[in-house]
Amino acid sequence: MHRMIATIALVLTCTLGACTTAPKTEAGKADKRDEAAVALSKAERNDPTLTPVLRDAKGYAVFPTVGKGAVGVGGAYGRGVLYENGVFTGYCDLVQGSIGFQLGGQAYSEIICFSTREALALFKSGNFAFDAQATAVALKSGAGANAKYSNGVAVFTMDESGLMFEASIGGQKFSYEAK
Repeated sequence: MHRMIATIALVLTCTLGACTTAPKTEAGKADKRDEAAVALSKAERNDPTLTPVLRDAKGYAVFPTVGKGAVGVGGAYGRGVLYENGVFTGYCDLVQGSIGFQLGGQAYSEIICFSTREALALFKSGNFAFDAQATAVALKSGAGANAKYSNGVAVFTMDESGLMFEASIGGQKFSYEAK
């Protein structure tokens, strides 16, 4: 039953994701890279133990702002950038759908680290998605030191704002576009 609900949520997620991955203008692309750099700098400042995690990762995606809202059925969207071995290589987006008891809205930043080339390649292929069992670690001092990879992936979130009550099942799906 939970698998079926997660599958439905993922289908809704894909439907919600009609936006393009990269910003349309050069100015928009530069702004997104700048926003990601600021979010990354803030994350490393808040948790210096994140720096070695990023340095050792094969790649990492930075979503400076993910907006999430729900009234029963929920959705979230965020645009970000992908770094491979610390070098910007393209744009990515995140789409999430969820079904369950939920109400409200919030905004947060998300950083996804890839410890293996296989996990990074899967992300770039567009076939990468988190299921309902995926978990994220809230970035605070020392969180990076305790990073736990699952299938070559670790997820960090920070600066949640807004108010969201949620007891739901959902998934995240990602798209990638090379620079």
